[in-house]
Amino acid sequence: MINTPPGKSWRDGEGLHVDTRGLSPPDPMVAILWHLEQPGEQGPVIAYLERNPIYLLPELAERGWKWDITDNTPGAVRLILRAEK
Repeated sequence: MINTPPGKSWRDGEGLHVDTRGLSPPDPMVAILWHLEQPGEQGPVIAYLERNPIYLLPELAERGWKWDITDNTPGAVRLILRAEK
């Protein structure tokens, strides 16, 4: 288990932001899943990625998270994640 995930993160009035742009795979998925697995995290979590996270989406579904892709521009993909629980 890692203590500090790769990438940048911050919290504001919108929720938790996780910026994984500039990271090589699988670090973006590792960073996002790490934040989602923290105790009490329900979202919203806003994730910033460079590409469409095709391998992340099944992992989110398995863990009970739903998502909206609000920007799908290459280099600036943005997901908003919320727990289905």
